[in-house]
Amino acid sequence: MNPKRCAACKYLRRRCPKDCIFAPYFPPNDPAKFACIHRIYGAGNVSKMLQQLPDQTRAEAVESLCFEAKCRVDDPVYGCVGIIHLLQTQIQNAQNELAKTQAEVAVAQTKLSQTQNSDF
Repeated sequence: MNPKRCAACKYLRRRCPKDCIFAPYFPPNDPAKFACIHRIYGAGNVSKMLQQLPDQTRAEAVESLCFEAKCRVDDPVYGCVGIIHLLQTQIQNAQNELAKTQAEVAVAQTKLSQTQNSDF
């Protein structure tokens, strides 16, 4: 076993070539990252995706694939869409609460100005 093999090559039980497309993004000390991505997308598909991307965007793409794969493993039906929906609901609730609070502040300011005007 070559200790310099990336997590992808270790998982796939193959030699890690010098120009391995996976090596920069799947270090040998994090095998679960590749295992999750491989389970959802497959090594061949991930390899094709990475080859089609410019080098400077590959790391971000791998992180996105990893997040989406973990979400899909945790929630096979909705995946990351379930999290997006939950966050949108929380944002909507916060906006509603903010609007309600702003209305209450406006009413309180109006009452305060009316009482100050009646004192004069």
